Amino acid sequence: MQQTAKVKKKYTLFTGKQLLWLILPIVIEQIFSTSLGMLDSVMISHIPVDGGNASLAVGNVDYINNLIIQLFSAFATGGAIITSQFLGAKDNENANKSAKQMLVLVIIMSLAIGGLCLGLNWPLLKLFYSDVSDEVFGYQQIYFYVTAASFPFIGLFNACAALLRVQRKSMFTMISAAMSCVLNVGLNAIFLFVAKTGVLGVGLSTLVCRAIPAVFMLALLANKKNTVTVKIFEKFRFDGKMLKKILKIAVPSGVESCLFQLGKLMTNTFVNAGCYVQPVLDAAGNPVFNDNGLPATINIQANGNTIANQINNIASVVGGGVGTSCLTVIGQAVGAGDSGQCKYYIKKMFILSYIANGLCTGIILACVPFIVNLYGFALPAKEVGKQCLYFCLCFQFVTYPLSFTTPAILKATSDVKYVMFSAIISMFVMRVGLAFLLTTDKIAGLPQLGAFGYWIGMCSDWVLRSVLFLSRLLTGRWKKASGLIKEPSETPEQLSSAEEGATEPAAEIAQNEENSLQK
Repeated sequence: MQQTAKVKKKYTLFTGKQLLWLILPIVIEQIFSTSLGMLDSVMISHIPVDGGNASLAVGNVDYINNLIIQLFSAFATGGAIITSQFLGAKDNENANKSAKQMLVLVIIMSLAIGGLCLGLNWPLLKLFYSDVSDEVFGYQQIYFYVTAASFPFIGLFNACAALLRVQRKSMFTMISAAMSCVLNVGLNAIFLFVAKTGVLGVGLSTLVCRAIPAVFMLALLANKKNTVTVKIFEKFRFDGKMLKKILKIAVPSGVESCLFQLGKLMTNTFVNAGCYVQPVLDAAGNPVFNDNGLPATINIQANGNTIANQINNIASVVGGGVGTSCLTVIGQAVGAGDSGQCKYYIKKMFILSYIANGLCTGIILACVPFIVNLYGFALPAKEVGKQCLYFCLCFQFVTYPLSFTTPAILKATSDVKYVMFSAIISMFVMRVGLAFLLTTDKIAGLPQLGAFGYWIGMCSDWVLRSVLFLSRLLTGRWKKASGLIKEPSETPEQLSSAEEGATEPAAEIAQNEENSLQK
């Protein structure tokens, strides 16, 4: 008995090589996807006339677009977690059924939201960006109209990508993202510097480079050789029971992701406030007028914040790629119904997250001066961007894996409600509340720190998220949501209650093991 206890169990659900080929393409894919917004802003900032305002408009609208994208991604993730757990339980029939249900759900939702954003273009932009200049607001309207038309393609892409990842086919999603990035740069160059269509051209480029990869991903998912495949022209009807399983994870994930992006959007409006807008002056100190005959203005803090946000997003992609991989790795471990295996891969993913995040953040930190100088903004805006980046990247070394990889692990175990409530509390208290106090001009006596105040609130949010999520993981309460909890001290009634929130594959396996022990 003693010798048996000392034998270390070897887990082979994912070998080291398989993890590498799962994570690496996801990381590269996210680098391509995240760089789209940055490339748009960099290229449009070099327009000779009003490039700064046009770039600011694109950056502002991207905050709204990212909120919508996160909603699609969260619903796709919810369905993918269920599919992953069915695959872990070797239930391919239900894995295919859950995949089709999720795909149709996301497409319908993306069509509805795209139509809503097209109809509410002006009210939505006025709600979040009432303080920007007329020039910036006009550019925002144009860009938002075109990009809102791409929402159905974003929804389709996210759903297909999530379902391919759970089958360990992340290489396809990487190729698709690379295709999108190359198209975006090429079309931007044509629309901006040849056709000279400005913000409209950037929007059209974004629309095209989202539509083509989405169709490509759907064709890949429809391949009959896949373990999980979607038959496009097959008769379809919603399955209430399966839909309930998906929504049970998708809705809390969607609420959490959307409110997280909403917090970023709200705090960005603090930095766009009128108190930070300055008139543009010539060498003699006289006001400069734009083509419309209106005094030209510039918001140094907002431009610097755009730089910091977009470069920080690039610095986060490697850690984010590991977090996305957790949905497949931990999801399949939960589906297999082995608590020890789950713990093993949780530790492994944490180690990988810290190594990957440290390397990427260190490289970006060393390259900050070079990357910032790619932007065509005024020198003071670049200095603001550098200051914010040096501050936030130092925090990111320690806090990013704890504040973002941990919730991804918890979601993969179906512990989504705790993630939702914790993220919302942290976001409103730190990211929104503290950032408001450090940037607002509405309350006398408070410091108006501009973009730096925004990042103080952001980093404080990372710290609180780390505490809330790590404490949950260490207590082991995530096992109740996953259906893996089987403690001898508990009564059958307690076990039954704990497993009510579990996903079906893990819960069924746990129940079967318990019945075998009783026999």
